[in-house]
Amino acid sequence: MTIKVKELPECERPYEKLETYGADKLSNAELLAIIIRNGTKEETSIMLAQKLLKLKGEKNNLSFMQDISIEELRKIKGIGRVKAIQIKAMCELTKRMLRPINFEKIKIRNTKDVADLLMNELRYEKVEKAKLLLLDIKQRLLKIVDISVGGSNFASIEPKELLLEAIKTQASRIILVHNHPSGDTTPSSADYLVTDRIYEAADLIGIELIDHVIIGEGTYESVMLSTKDGKYKKNRKG
Repeated sequence: MTIKVKELPECERPYEKLETYGADKLSNAELLAIIIRNGTKEETSIMLAQKLLKLKGEKNNLSFMQDISIEELRKIKGIGRVKAIQIKAMCELTKRMLRPINFEKIKIRNTKDVADLLMNELRYEKVEKAKLLLLDIKQRLLKIVDISVGGSNFASIEPKELLLEAIKTQASRIILVHNHPSGDTTPSSADYLVTDRIYEAADLIGIELIDHVIIGEGTYESVMLSTKDGKYKKNRKG
């Protein structure tokens, strides 16, 4: 017969444990059990959480939770439609909590600042996504715009759609950012092509493309390196 969570000693129950000792004292399974709430006749909510964490065989690495589908979650007996939706909502909230609250306080000084800003949002994406950072003359962040979603040809991005956003926001400088789902940040020929086209088009209307950053699995690389005279050096190999 399965022991119910409420039959556990009070110090071992997830709700009471969090309330008494704090969320950081709970295991991944215990935290998930609070989201799942109820178990089944055969298994407690903690047991269901442990099953979920074993789906990808890495119980201490929660990154797979961002990609797991509602359908995959519902394959676990005891996790129905509502619980699956609650878990996905939790994952999305976690991602959104990592985004900056107030752009006015963010100043982009170098490529690392860009990576620190968007690494957690882009590193786990399974499709290629591109974003445009719009900055004022002092390189303070004004806005982040989604440019494209995976499935389209990255090299086909039109400079005019990026520059229209920059003009509307009255941005003086822009930074292009995109991820490589493979995790390898080595720039491709398409990456260089896009950089060339956007740099030249922006320069014609007095807007400066100061960086193009590729985000990988915990790593990043700049396609271009800004110099004092406003030009850039392409870090091509060979």
